[in-house]
Amino acid sequence: MKVILRRDIDNLGRMGDIVIVKDGYARNYLIPRNFVYLATAGAMNALEIEKKRLAKRQLKEKENAEALATKLAELQVTIAMKVGEEGKLYGSVTPQMIGAELALKGYEIDRRNIIIDDPIKSLGVFDVRVKLHTDVYAKIKTWVISEE
Repeated sequence: MKVILRRDIDNLGRMGDIVIVKDGYARNYLIPRNFVYLATAGAMNALEIEKKRLAKRQLKEKENAEALATKLAELQVTIAMKVGEEGKLYGSVTPQMIGAELALKGYEIDRRNIIIDDPIKSLGVFDVRVKLHTDVYAKIKTWVISEE
């Protein structure tokens, strides 16, 4: 089935792309959630109008995300963890812990947007990436200290 994407969908395409998907996927998932239009002439016209509106909104969102990224780049987060022998942590630092510390400082960041490349299992200073927009990432300096 040919459909037109109304928004960016991972592993499928970007908004406005015409893609071919299986009928069941389109009928049972994409169409009920308003992620796609059926590829018709009328749908193409409606998509053009929606694209213009969305372009303005995305530009504003990206500008806001870039402003937030500059604020977060200056921010430092401290996580206190229980430490065993040789400075190894019991467990590891999770995105939920970093998100909770950010919330205490007044920044509501979804834990799924906090990206820890390698598990943090020792004391020290680490850079943690935060996805703020599809093209905007911020780095937060995270200090892991011993809980006493």
